[in-house]
Amino acid sequence: MATLAFSVVSMQAGASASVDSPTFVVLADDAASVDSAIAAVEAAGGQVERVNRAIGLITASSTDTAFAAEVSAKADVAGVARDKPIGSVPDEATQQRDAVEQEGRDTSGAAADATARRGPRPGGIAAEPLAAYQWDMAMIGATPRGSYREQPGRKDVLVGIIDTGIDGSHPDIAPNFDSALSRNFTTDIELIDGLCADEPDQSCEDAADVDEDGHGTHVAGTIAAPINGIGMAGVAPKVTLVNLRAGQDSGYFFLAATVDALTYAGDNGVDVVNMSFYIDPWLYNCRSNPADSPAEQTEQATIIDATQRALDYARNHGVTLVAALGNENTDLGAALKSDGSSPDFPPGTEKDREVTNDCLDLPTEGNGVISVSSVGPSGKKSDFSNYGLEQNDVAAPGGFFRDFIGTPQNRVPENLILGPYPKSVAVANGEVDETTGESMSDFVIAECSASGIDSCAYYQLIQGTSMAAPHAAGVAALIVSEDGKRDRRRPGLTMDPAKVDKALRKSATDVACPAPVITYAAEGRGPEFDAPCVGTAKRNSIYGDGIVNALRAVH
Repeated sequence: MATLAFSVVSMQAGASASVDSPTFVVLADDAASVDSAIAAVEAAGGQVERVNRAIGLITASSTDTAFAAEVSAKADVAGVARDKPIGSVPDEATQQRDAVEQEGRDTSGAAADATARRGPRPGGIAAEPLAAYQWDMAMIGATPRGSYREQPGRKDVLVGIIDTGIDGSHPDIAPNFDSALSRNFTTDIELIDGLCADEPDQSCEDAADVDEDGHGTHVAGTIAAPINGIGMAGVAPKVTLVNLRAGQDSGYFFLAATVDALTYAGDNGVDVVNMSFYIDPWLYNCRSNPADSPAEQTEQATIIDATQRALDYARNHGVTLVAALGNENTDLGAALKSDGSSPDFPPGTEKDREVTNDCLDLPTEGNGVISVSSVGPSGKKSDFSNYGLEQNDVAAPGGFFRDFIGTPQNRVPENLILGPYPKSVAVANGEVDETTGESMSDFVIAECSASGIDSCAYYQLIQGTSMAAPHAAGVAALIVSEDGKRDRRRPGLTMDPAKVDKALRKSATDVACPAPVITYAAEGRGPEFDAPCVGTAKRNSIYGDGIVNALRAVH
């Protein structure tokens, strides 16, 4: 498939800026002001690294402490924000930021039954070997007797994964992975990602088929793991996956890389993107929060404006935007919310602040984005999942470790979401035997065709709204596969994102409020986890317009 012109122009003559040269993003007033904004950057002593002309975003480095203030004051400049961390970092800063997703994992013992032997499979659409773990697909009708039979997706429908990368070599990813179209918009940052010399390739520059975290590979598998007699199947097992990596190995997502990924998706015919992250360093971006300094207010306003421009650009070019609602067990529609994690870089600079409802979690709360909350296998809202009558568009299976309280099904790995796991990450985390290939964790499944690690494919069980969003993205891809029209501009199908959004919501299964307030006291949670449910069965703060349903979307 031909790759169309990319709107980001590199201005870099040599090596990328080091952590001693802070990196900034400068937003021009509009596309016509980009050259003037570039001149302002250079006049202030900044080195231009790259320019995204589609939305007017300039990435630049400077060691001058007055750089941001000087450039912000220039005509034709809408705002300035930091784009890379600077300063020293404690050892724990490179640890994973996914305590919610990994709940229960540290208590796991050896998994005597976590290694499955792969054998011959019957022809046709049959259940994959690990289908018994996939309660999520059964919940939304993505099964051999459900949507797989009606519409498994089309190869010319492209789904972009804006995440930590995709392991393109994983046997349950490779058949549907487009390596030629995939891109990596990041460079490893030793401050937060660890020493590049310790990487498998001993480089800060990762190929576009690499995921050294595992998050993006899991997301990709939920959307489009193929029906191939190996492991599992995704929601849309015949669509094409495109890696649009914007996340660091450590799980941080910075503005410039995210914007570049979105504009690239718009320029290259991507039909759906999944965004299971928020843009660092602010969990909530506020234009005028009194707890923030003027410079911090300017930075957050720049993130809001640049992100919305990129979202609009992608959507206007036919990209349906899907995002995770977040794991802070917070009512995003509340008049006041607490934020004790921002800014989250450099590590140790966070502060406690109260934010108002006009402060935005981005890209999730951007205009035109379909936001997805999480439910567990019982259908109860996952204790960690954010919610909100205005913000919660649809719900989807995301896992809930503490589900089924009072039964043997409580606190078991099977309550989580199964997804492909890069072998290199499983080995690095000490979760598989490097000789036999067998799993050493209840949360990691090894599917092997013979003895030995080279004969095994790996899968992990995790939870989060990050796991819920790709179910909705997969259903969106099925809708485009079923109802999309031939794209006149490039090979493949296309469909107005507004129509995809409408079809996704209309086909979702309505769920009424189970109670005025959903509590988690029995699950061992405090009152801060209580979630008021307001609204009707057709739309409420917990389930949005309902739980997505693959079969109803294409039937």
